[in-house]
Amino acid sequence: MTVMSPPTATPTGAPAGARPPRPRRTGRSWKGWGFIGPFMLVFALVFLAPIAYSIYLSLFRKQMIGGNSFVGLENYQQAFSDPQFWSAVGRVALFLVVQVPIMLVIALIVALAVDSGRLYGSNFFRISIFLPYAVPAVVATLMWGFMYGTRFGLVGNINDAFGIDLPNPLSPDLVLASIGNIVTWEFVGYNMLIFYAALRVIPRDLYEAAELDGASQLRVITAIKIPAIRGSLVVATIFSIIGSFQLFNEPSILKSLAPNAITTYFTPNLYAYNLSFSGQQFNYSATVAIIMGVLTMIVAYVVQLRGMKKES
Repeated sequence: MTVMSPPTATPTGAPAGARPPRPRRTGRSWKGWGFIGPFMLVFALVFLAPIAYSIYLSLFRKQMIGGNSFVGLENYQQAFSDPQFWSAVGRVALFLVVQVPIMLVIALIVALAVDSGRLYGSNFFRISIFLPYAVPAVVATLMWGFMYGTRFGLVGNINDAFGIDLPNPLSPDLVLASIGNIVTWEFVGYNMLIFYAALRVIPRDLYEAAELDGASQLRVITAIKIPAIRGSLVVATIFSIIGSFQLFNEPSILKSLAPNAITTYFTPNLYAYNLSFSGQQFNYSATVAIIMGVLTMIVAYVVQLRGMKKES
């Protein structure tokens, strides 16, 4: 005799065998915030708070009578009509347009040479190219500044030894190019490492297929390697753009060696620094910093959009 089990009760209108609905959560779990809370606290203190305080400062102006007074957007209007500010912006824009492509092309060529496997002593060569990035920017600038010297440095020694008159690298016409040479020497190895790491993850099957099809090395580079590392090229470009707009260490250190070539408003960051610490114009300095931050963000975002569009 078979004993039939009683049917399971189901809600009214629900089909037989359907699972009962899960009970709704009555409370929200805050466990996740316990993990990210320390990071968010540090992020707010070291990133959000300084930005908020800079915006606050940019809306005020220190008056001779009455102290700090709220002026709204007057500091921004002053900055947009400030010829020294726009001269600094134009200088770093020229630096960006000329120096960044040269640096990235050199880094890409070096990365392709190391990745090819045909370079003798590639490991030593890779470390040698990357080594300048490990040198602090202050030390590198002082070293190059000494070599640029026409009275006490390498250029002066060459002039004395061969009886020639080489152009002064720290003259007003050449100082920006000299700074570009220092920055290129410092960051070629850094960008090379980014490109080389991206090249190493390309599947080797693509190279074998190209070899079977009779593709030359140049064709492999243009059709396989460069398209595969386009994302890394975009990232390196964005980093270089940000670094160009933040140019400060090199002109600040070389200013004592070339006082007639490097002015107090040579770059926007140097201009904001001198406004704040030499001119005691903290409010206007904050305004310049905010404008440069927004400008850098816009340019980097446009480059990212164009890079992603080409990649897709």
